Amino acid sequence: MEEMEVEKETTQNSKSDFQTQLEESLKSFSAPETGNLVEGTVVQITNDYVYVDIGDKSEGLIPVEEFADNLPKEGDKVQALLTGHNSSGPVLSKKKADSKRYLKQIQQASKDKTPVDGKIVKLVKSGYEVDLGIDRMAFLPISQADAEKVEKPESLIGTKSKFYIERLYVDNKLNPVVNRRKYLEEAINEKRDAFFNSTAIGDSVKGTVKSFTSFGAFIDLGGFDGLLHINDMSWGHVARPKDFVKKGQEIELKVIRLDPADKRINLSLKHFTEDPWVHFEEKYHVNDIVKGKVTKLTEFGAFVELEKGIEGLVHISEFSWTKKINKPGDMVQLGQEVEAMILGYDIQAGRVSLGLKQTTDNPWDTIADKYAVGTKVSGKVVKITNIGAFIALEDGIDAFLHADDISWTKKVKHPGSELTVDAEVEAVVLECDADNHKIKVGIKQLSDNPWKAFANEYSVGSTVEGEITSITDFGVFVKAPNGIEGLVNKANLSDDKDVPYEEAVTKYKVGDKINVFVVDVNTDKEKVAFSVREYKRKQQRDEISQYMDSGNDEAAYTLGDMIKSQKND
Repeated sequence: MEEMEVEKETTQNSKSDFQTQLEESLKSFSAPETGNLVEGTVVQITNDYVYVDIGDKSEGLIPVEEFADNLPKEGDKVQALLTGHNSSGPVLSKKKADSKRYLKQIQQASKDKTPVDGKIVKLVKSGYEVDLGIDRMAFLPISQADAEKVEKPESLIGTKSKFYIERLYVDNKLNPVVNRRKYLEEAINEKRDAFFNSTAIGDSVKGTVKSFTSFGAFIDLGGFDGLLHINDMSWGHVARPKDFVKKGQEIELKVIRLDPADKRINLSLKHFTEDPWVHFEEKYHVNDIVKGKVTKLTEFGAFVELEKGIEGLVHISEFSWTKKINKPGDMVQLGQEVEAMILGYDIQAGRVSLGLKQTTDNPWDTIADKYAVGTKVSGKVVKITNIGAFIALEDGIDAFLHADDISWTKKVKHPGSELTVDAEVEAVVLECDADNHKIKVGIKQLSDNPWKAFANEYSVGSTVEGEITSITDFGVFVKAPNGIEGLVNKANLSDDKDVPYEEAVTKYKVGDKINVFVVDVNTDKEKVAFSVREYKRKQQRDEISQYMDSGNDEAAYTLGDMIKSQKND
């Protein structure tokens, strides 16, 4: 009896334990709630859905398009978000599960300031939309889209990259702003630092021609740039960087300068060959006549290549002994072969001074014998200025004719009134300065100086009848019969000092004959001064002398009257 009761109690206890275990087991297999993440096994894949066993004896459905290009295989584990139930069973979303999981990762990345993956998908105002795998797109300002200025914004569409989270929420709403430039610059700095640590001057490196400037080309060395300066492309003259390298071309270069502090890398193409200046003095010497090709024309001269890598400059002053060269292109052309003399050089600076004119005789060395003072010459007027004209005596040899040396008697205000360009003229050499390359000529010197003849014929105190040629505020100009023109100063026009000049000059007009007294003759300055007042006084003196010579009472009386008249003046 007791044994039966014990067995019955044991059976009842065992039944109670089983129910407890079953209830707990059922609880553990309870269906997951909507909104929870679940993990299941792929059991079937159709054209539209992926069937996933999530462990509650039912299969959930996930649309195939949510897997994009990463469609799973049967037996693969998949995480999804339970979004609800329908007649077919649980409804799952892998996309929303990924979004929820990525959001947590992005929140942590924002907090830790670590980069996240993303894809630039759309161009919008002032920037781009970036898909970070969350329900809302992130905004990428165009200024933060690349390490360099974005020339073609549409070129970044579809770019997969890493981004820093600059801001995740605005007014407690998810509104991410990202920065790609910061990530790229950090990556570039890491690569550049590694380059500086592993590269030495003289090493050969490979790079791609990225862009051009007037002074060279930038070479992409793997995310960071080195400079290939125009002077380091060739030992010779380089006019345009594009003539030596092409954009996008991969080339090998020598490292010639490293500056980690300023992050500068200088590269060279020419250092793969020997510097031709090393052997310059073995081949060339001062005063040597050499041949070369014109490679460049500038305002100040022409560059001539003597050999590959060695160029000399012919300064514009060294083109011709006689001609004034305004443009080097008037004498030589690009590609032309010329002969020149080496005038000097500086190996350290890589410079050679050349002269073209030194290959011919200097005509100024013998010019003094050919154009001695007093030599009569003829030539063509090639240029007229305000003060004179240039006369071409021969090719490259011009003489200067001053306006004062055109006529003995005419006051030439502008040479253009007497001469015309291309007119043939004769002249006399007045000065020949070979050292300063100057010749001076005169036309009037072809005839005798009329001023000397006038001075001999009409000394001071003489009288002459002339013709009024002009009337001015300061006096009247009178031309003597032999063409000499003199001035009657306004103070010497009237014999009555009380009569103002303005009144006295009204008695005269241009073309009138007038008698004047010669007050002064200056043959050097070619000036003569006349006086009407002195002429009349001379007349009075002559009358006095005449009466005095007559010796009669009437003469004495008349003389006294005249003296009184003088005093009254």
